[in-house]
Amino acid sequence: MGILRGITASAIEPLIEAIVSSGLETIEIAMNTADAGALIKKAVSVSKGRLMIGAGTVLNPDILKSALDVGATFIVTPTLVEDVAEYCAKNVIPVFPGALSPTEIYAAWNAGATMVKVFPAGVFGPAYIREVKVPFNNIELLACGGVTSENIKEYFRGGASAVAFGASIFRTDWLAKKDYANIAQAIKKLIGNR
Repeated sequence: MGILRGITASAIEPLIEAIVSSGLETIEIAMNTADAGALIKKAVSVSKGRLMIGAGTVLNPDILKSALDVGATFIVTPTLVEDVAEYCAKNVIPVFPGALSPTEIYAAWNAGATMVKVFPAGVFGPAYIREVKVPFNNIELLACGGVTSENIKEYFRGGASAVAFGASIFRTDWLAKKDYANIAQAIKKLIGNR
């Protein structure tokens, strides 16, 4: 899953085309990006069903409502936001709450998480995912933070069901130069190594 943060409306169309051409199927747009609702709405329109588009950094029910109103199909939170997770679970909306410790991971799963976003996974690396999966072999984990083309296989071997990446691929210098070809190449390299 790609994480888009701090992007502009003019970048949406070429970014979506680059992402689709790379083979990536899922992106989230962080709700703490300026005009995030309009960006999600435009991304949904431009993608024409070729991508799953969700909202990230959803911190309360008001942000959740805003995200759903513009077409977000899944929700990501940086930590367990219980009322958001509860609403999503009750309404069959995929939700990925963030957690790090085993206690947090277990609480997020019990709150109705579709998958628990282990963040920042890069601080501990793939070995941490492997260790956490020993007692929690039934919990789906999404490794977020520090995922690279060099270590992506290790995250999956360790038991991650999915991975997420952001600024390492959607680099501010590439976005500023409108270098969507490099972004597409970087995504292809990353997902090709899984």
